[in-house]
Amino acid sequence: MTSGRWSSPTSLSSSSSLGLKEEIRSQATDLGFGLVGFAPADPLESKEFYARWLAHGYAGEMGYLHRRLAERTDPAHLVPGARSVICLGFNYKQPPTAPPTPLHGHIASYARNDDYHLILKTRLRALWNFICERVGGSANGRYFVDTAPVLERELARRAGLGWWGKNTCLINKRSGSHFFLAEIITDLSFPYDTPAADHCGSCTRCLDACPTDAFPEPYVMDARRCISYLTIELKGYIPPDLREGMGNWIFGCDVCQDVCPWNSKSAPATEPTLKTREGLNDPPLLDLIGLNQEAFNARFRRNPAKRPKRRGFLRNVAVALGNAADPSVIPALRKALIDSEPLVRGHAAWALGRIGGEEVKECLRGAMEAEEDSQVRAEIDAALAASAVGPPK
Repeated sequence: MTSGRWSSPTSLSSSSSLGLKEEIRSQATDLGFGLVGFAPADPLESKEFYARWLAHGYAGEMGYLHRRLAERTDPAHLVPGARSVICLGFNYKQPPTAPPTPLHGHIASYARNDDYHLILKTRLRALWNFICERVGGSANGRYFVDTAPVLERELARRAGLGWWGKNTCLINKRSGSHFFLAEIITDLSFPYDTPAADHCGSCTRCLDACPTDAFPEPYVMDARRCISYLTIELKGYIPPDLREGMGNWIFGCDVCQDVCPWNSKSAPATEPTLKTREGLNDPPLLDLIGLNQEAFNARFRRNPAKRPKRRGFLRNVAVALGNAADPSVIPALRKALIDSEPLVRGHAAWALGRIGGEEVKECLRGAMEAEEDSQVRAEIDAALAASAVGPPK
C-alpha cells in the first residue's frame, strides 16, 4: 500500500474535471494501464455479500480479510473526503504454452515474472504525480496495488472495467480477466463511467472445470478449496481430499480463467517486465524438490512464489510429484522425507504413498522410526495404508 497526500483540495468545474479525466486516461494508457475507469467513492453495495461470505468461513485462514471492514466497504475511511476512485487494469496475459507433463510443475501465469506489486507501484506513483501536477498540488489521495483493505473488484465493476464473473474474477469483454487491478482514491471529482453489465450468460465452463469444486454456487468461491489458496495462502497441511485435484499446480491456478471464452479473445501482454522469467515456465519438479533455502531464495528473488516460503512451496511440489505417481521420483522424495521442515516431510510421505510398492513401504517404515513430529507420523501412517492398497489408477 502506498499513498500520496496534499492539502487544500480544489473543486474543479465540470469542464475542467472532464478534461482532466481524459488527460489522466491518456497518461495511464501511456504508463501501460490498458483499462481505466472512474467511479464514485460511495460506500460499496457488496458490503452485505462480503459479510455473508466471511460468515460462511469461505476466507479460510486469511484472517486479514476479517479486519478493517469499515475501510474495505467505504473508500472514505481510507481517504477522508474521498469523491472518486480511478480504477486501473494492467494486462499480464502470457502467450499460450503446451500443457506441462506430469513431472513439470505449473505456475499461474501472473507469477512467472517479477512481482507485479513492484511494477505497478512505480507506474501508479508516476500517474499520481501527474495528477497532482495538473491540479497544482491541491489534491488528497492514496494509491493501492492489491495489498490494502480495498474491495477492488467491486470498485472496478462500478468504474466499468468489467463484471464480476461466475468464477469471481473481474472480466472485461475485450481484455478477458488476465489483468491486475490498482486504484487511486482521491477527493477530486470526475464524471463517472457506467458500471459494467454481466456477460457470463448461461455459461458454466469455469464452474465445471474447477478440479477441486471451489464454487458452491455461481459468483461465490470457497477459498478453502481453491488451488490458489491451497498453494499460496494456506500455511499448514493441505487437506488430503484436495491434494489429488491440485494436479501439478505448484503455485496458483489458472483453470477457471483458461476455460473462460472471454479470455480466448484477449491479447497477450506486451509489457517487457511481465515476460515469463527463464526457469519459471513449467519447471521440472525434480529440480525444485531439492532446493535448499539459498537456492530457493535465488531462484525466486523478486517473484511472488516466495510468499508461501520454501516449506510451503516444496510442500506443493511434493503434492505434484505424488500426483505424477512416477516411481522414478522415489529417490527425490526419499530425500524430502528427511527435510528439516515437517511440512515438507509430511507431504513427501503422502506422495510416496501415492506411488506405492515395496520400495516405498520400506522407505516409509524407516522414516517412521526416526520421525518425532506427530503430524508427520500421521502422514506416514496414512501413506503406508495407501501403499498397501496400491498406486492410483
